[in-house]
Amino acid sequence: MIVRSAGADDVPALAAIAERSYRAAFENILELDVIEGRDATFFATRFASSWERVLVVASEGRPVGFLLMTDGHIDMLFMDPPVSGRGGGALLLKEAEQRGARSLECFRDNHAARRFYEHHGWRVEREYDREFAGKSRSFVFYVKD
Repeated sequence: MIVRSAGADDVPALAAIAERSYRAAFENILELDVIEGRDATFFATRFASSWERVLVVASEGRPVGFLLMTDGHIDMLFMDPPVSGRGGGALLLKEAEQRGARSLECFRDNHAARRFYEHHGWRVEREYDREFAGKSRSFVFYVKD
């Protein structure tokens, strides 16, 4: 697997990965209507103006995961569910850290993601509730020193 910068032509593949990953990660955290609203079209629109801040992990030339970062904050890290757990996420996280990533936010109840970040040396700075998709949700804010 290799990590590279995204290009505009990656947007459709990344949007499809985001949709699959979002469904898998949040099916027990968010309501079905919220999950269904974050489909490939939603993510393609989101990436249209931010693809230059996206890192892609590719296997055999095909994107299998990505990370979006803004000013040292990881906005999202998604791996395609069939390849999750094979080291791609760790490669993305390491590259992001080398490029200055120092914070991220995660749903409090996203236990798999929390184990992943903590395994890679991220620590919880605070827990809090905030509005997300029309409801108050519980989050944790991670930092990396």
